[in-house]
Amino acid sequence: MVLVHGLVVSSRYMIPTAERLSPYRQVFAPDLPGFGRSENPPRVLDVSGLSDVLSTWMGEVGLECAVLVGNSFGCQIISDLAVRHPGRVERAILQGPTMDPWARTVLQQVGRFLLDMPREPLSFVPIEVLDFVDAGTRRAWRTFRYALEDRIEEKLPYMQVPTLVVRGSRDPIVPQRWAKEVAGLLPRGRLSIIPGAAHTANYGWAAEFASIIQEFLDDG
Repeated sequence: MVLVHGLVVSSRYMIPTAERLSPYRQVFAPDLPGFGRSENPPRVLDVSGLSDVLSTWMGEVGLECAVLVGNSFGCQIISDLAVRHPGRVERAILQGPTMDPWARTVLQQVGRFLLDMPREPLSFVPIEVLDFVDAGTRRAWRTFRYALEDRIEEKLPYMQVPTLVVRGSRDPIVPQRWAKEVAGLLPRGRLSIIPGAAHTANYGWAAEFASIIQEFLDDG
């Protein structure tokens, strides 16, 4: 199982979910290039560039195929990977998938982010600040622009693997309408809601999130 982090953060905030899943599967939580402890490539990679790197990394560590679990921007990377490198993805879990086509502007997304922050655990704030500093303003901004430009809704109909969409009921970044649309666009998609959870359910509501994932994987 591979956990894919979101925008301008690192695998650090995926650890709570990784710890709860590791008794059942071998779990990997890589830092994508330019984030966390990974090296900073001179060129800022777009969604396709990041999914290509992820596919190459999987090959290097001996993962021919895996369950991919993503949060936020990580869902965009997984969707791109599943379409362009379909053999790499056994199943997919998209938790809080961005970008909502009805809010694809800087102001709308920043506004939603500001609404979400007070709903996240307080311990998430220093993680996010440290990861932002590590990435740097230039990489953070350019990656954000690439995320806005990415048309995930055009890729979802071509994801042929069983896919679970997970939304926190208090997530302002991913409205219920958009979460239902994501699940509906997927050929083999379903939607699950975590009551009371905000955008980073993988961090603040890891026990509930891991339980939903296990149920999804057990339902062969």
